[in-house]
Amino acid sequence: MLRLLARFIFFVKGWHIEGKIPDGLRKCIIIQAPHTSMTDFFVGWLASKIYGVKFRFMIKKEAFIFPLAGIIKSMGGIPVDRGRNQGTVKQIVDIFNRSESLYLIITPEGTRALTNHWKRGFYYMAQAAQVPVLLGFIDYKKKVCGIGGQLSVSGNFEADFKKIETFYRGMHAKYPEKFNLS
Repeated sequence: MLRLLARFIFFVKGWHIEGKIPDGLRKCIIIQAPHTSMTDFFVGWLASKIYGVKFRFMIKKEAFIFPLAGIIKSMGGIPVDRGRNQGTVKQIVDIFNRSESLYLIITPEGTRALTNHWKRGFYYMAQAAQVPVLLGFIDYKKKVCGIGGQLSVSGNFEADFKKIETFYRGMHAKYPEKFNLS
């Protein structure tokens, strides 16, 4: 039912999906960029329904208060402490190791505000969990979102990030002035 509703909303709003999750892939990290608006979450959540898989996402633990906690968990939320180093990479790797299937969405910009660098946690998680990184995107100008490719991390962040940067160059954020690849 939700899948049909998501398709209907996309149709009415003029959006469409490109790409797919590779056949047989049961575990991965999906980086989502650009991320400049709360609307990105809802577009991505609807896309997950169209794809027919449950995407999980990390969200600050402070959001897990009554009555939101149950709603956030049912939507795929995983609480994380964004304060000092709390071993988030290890926590997520442990979740991957215990899971038969896990599609984890991460916004490497880390915030909807302009940042001068992307956080590297997604990369270290993928490397430690030995899962590929899928390049998830939302392009507001073209009204398209989806999965644009797959990257197997090599251990050389700078070289791999150049590939990531090349892919996302030219994507149109909802608020372009808040999107930075560097």
